[in-house]
Amino acid sequence: MLSFEITPIGTVRNDRTDVQHTDNWGAVRSMITIDERFGDLCLQGLEGFSHVEVLFIFDQFPAHGDHREPRPYRGRSDLPPVGVFAGRGPRRPNRIGVTCCAIESVHGRELTVVGLDAVSGTPVVDLKPTMVEFVPVNVEQPEWVSRVMSEYFQP
Repeated sequence: MLSFEITPIGTVRNDRTDVQHTDNWGAVRSMITIDERFGDLCLQGLEGFSHVEVLFIFDQFPAHGDHREPRPYRGRSDLPPVGVFAGRGPRRPNRIGVTCCAIESVHGRELTVVGLDAVSGTPVVDLKPTMVEFVPVNVEQPEWVSRVMSEYFQP
């Protein structure tokens, strides 16, 4: 298999440090500091967008080698088992997370966002401005997902 190395572009700083506290991300304010190798103008133009997609690494979770067997969603026995690619949690082959966050401010190499579900110290591997043309319409999901995730982004 082809493999590759990813070097983080920055780091998340916020008041969330418990990787087991998995709900109520809606009011979490995070500062993403971009590495100096990108220069002080690397975020220029991002202030014109309302949201940004943040790609990050679930580095504070142990890697799981076997992803063949479906597991109950979020580890809850009352939920159906799902395959590794039918969930968004940290139990992933490459431990990559992605979240669309509201942009609060952009200053030099510092980006402040609201609603990023990554704990402090998390490495960021990329940022992409959210563009209307990339946002899908008519998204469908099982009813139980809406029920379980109803508090995920609540303040």
